Amino acid sequence: MIVSVVAGILPWLIVASIPLLAFALVPGRLAKADSTFIERVVAVENARTGTSVAHLAPRALVVRLERNLALAGLTGTWAVQRLVLIKNVLAVIAAFAAAAWVIGDPGPFRILTGLLLFAVAYLAPDLVVWGRAEERQERIQEKLADTLDQITISIEAGLGLETAVARAGQHGSGPLAEELIRTVQDMQVGLSRREAYIALGERTSVVDLKRFSRAIMQADAYGVSVGAVVRAQAKELRMKRRQRAEEKAMKIPVKVLFPLMLCILPVLFIVILGPAAINLFSVFSQVP
Repeated sequence: MIVSVVAGILPWLIVASIPLLAFALVPGRLAKADSTFIERVVAVENARTGTSVAHLAPRALVVRLERNLALAGLTGTWAVQRLVLIKNVLAVIAAFAAAAWVIGDPGPFRILTGLLLFAVAYLAPDLVVWGRAEERQERIQEKLADTLDQITISIEAGLGLETAVARAGQHGSGPLAEELIRTVQDMQVGLSRREAYIALGERTSVVDLKRFSRAIMQADAYGVSVGAVVRAQAKELRMKRRQRAEEKAMKIPVKVLFPLMLCILPVLFIVILGPAAINLFSVFSQVP
């Protein structure tokens, strides 16, 4: 009786959860061009959201979701609210499915499988957001060296730092260009250079971009030439990029070793030694 009821309700729950999950994970428009005023409004609403969803998820989980959404460029309290809601909806669906699975034949294997299904369903939105955040930070890391070269050329041509950063953001593409434009907008609405670059470093997990922000703040505080600082940062990033490429190249033989031993060499041995083994077997089978 219970199994039939669960089997009848489960498809409808799954169908109802699909649009909710899609709505929760759609990137928001706010992350592309928002100013400091909007940033402060979002921060206030984030605090309110943390209390409103406290009964649905632990506070630490909500904070981690907010951080990953910011790193993924999906900033917006609506996303946090709906992600927490979808996590619970998926957890309920997984609980029904696990219950139907376990009731049919309650055994250790089915109980562990049901618990695993529940955990995967509950953590699926976190994994999706975390994956997007990691992808966005990698794209920022890839574009950072070339962007700093553009800023250096613009400064040496006579432009100011803010104008050079704005030009690099306008002529660039991707998340790094969006972050640079946002930093310039922060300064245009009243933030100091130090506050704008502190916010830039907090909105990303890329260590090199954080170091660049700290270098700009130190140059502004001690009166050091900004052009020389940016040039040194660009040179260091080019060297690090070359070192990372060399490191990846040195790891390739080790990564290729296991597929070679497990997939290629056995097939090669079968193709080469197979006919010889068959011939030897036929010869020895004919011996009286």
